[in-house]
Amino acid sequence: MSERLQIGVDLGGTKIAVSAFGPARQLVCAKRARTPQGSYDGTIETIAGLIEAIEGEQNKTATVGVGIPGSISPVTGRVQNANSTWLNGRPMDRDLNQRLGRIVRFANDANCFALSEAVDGAAAGARLVFGVIIGTGCGGGLVADGRIINGPRGIGGEWGHNPLPWPEAAEFPGPICWCGRRGCMEVWVSGPGLVSDHCLVTGETLQPEAIFEHSDQGDKQARQSLDRHASRLARGLAGIINIFDPDVIVLGGGLSNLSSLYDVLPSLIAPHIFSDNRDVDIRPPDYGDASGVRGAAWLWNEQPLQSNC
Repeated sequence: MSERLQIGVDLGGTKIAVSAFGPARQLVCAKRARTPQGSYDGTIETIAGLIEAIEGEQNKTATVGVGIPGSISPVTGRVQNANSTWLNGRPMDRDLNQRLGRIVRFANDANCFALSEAVDGAAAGARLVFGVIIGTGCGGGLVADGRIINGPRGIGGEWGHNPLPWPEAAEFPGPICWCGRRGCMEVWVSGPGLVSDHCLVTGETLQPEAIFEHSDQGDKQARQSLDRHASRLARGLAGIINIFDPDVIVLGGGLSNLSSLYDVLPSLIAPHIFSDNRDVDIRPPDYGDASGVRGAAWLWNEQPLQSNC
């Protein structure tokens, strides 16, 4: 492995996290800044400034990988499908390359999460890994033999904007999603999706942490909200299993901290698996919120199956 630093950037909707790692994957330095909401130029400049600050402090030049809430279209070279909508349609890789004077590798943030956990995290040693993000949004990443599966459209693993499988009558057509469609997985299993569903049934607006707490205290309606959420998540994951057949599924994002999911999901998923082997291995992440920035840094460890740069 190169003696140079490896820098990873995790571009979120509210914060930008940048971390530098040494040759043994040890964390050397980390910085954060608020994401300039709605400002594309401000976003580019903030990312570049954080990278240059780290390189200046360490007196080294680094490889740079960036995880974004969307992807770079291989057709247009511009950002697509980002819920940070001010990025969409912009040539972000070209602009950051020019700003830094070097090639930067980009990947979807959920792909970076999956890569981190597959390479040396919770799914280390597994051949096929599906990394799930269930937080403010819903994303996914596919990793095979330590490499991201991306595809000709740059949307490998984008399960968040597929419809909920096997919907019940009350779940169809489903709430409208920011992408313009109805019934996407994101509107059901993300944190805001859980909040909206609980409010629709109870008339009470509670954040996910409060719903968890109310359930633990014996609140029947809160428990039912979590049960509906787990059922929907299980059906969505069963669809992924029937297509990709991963060895390990790793959950990430804020809702991955709900420990009960790891107990209930395997049995909820099992009836929907098209196989006589219905065992499901679902694990919490080893690196949690840090996985996205780590995976972005690891984009330079091997030549990816398809580059978006």
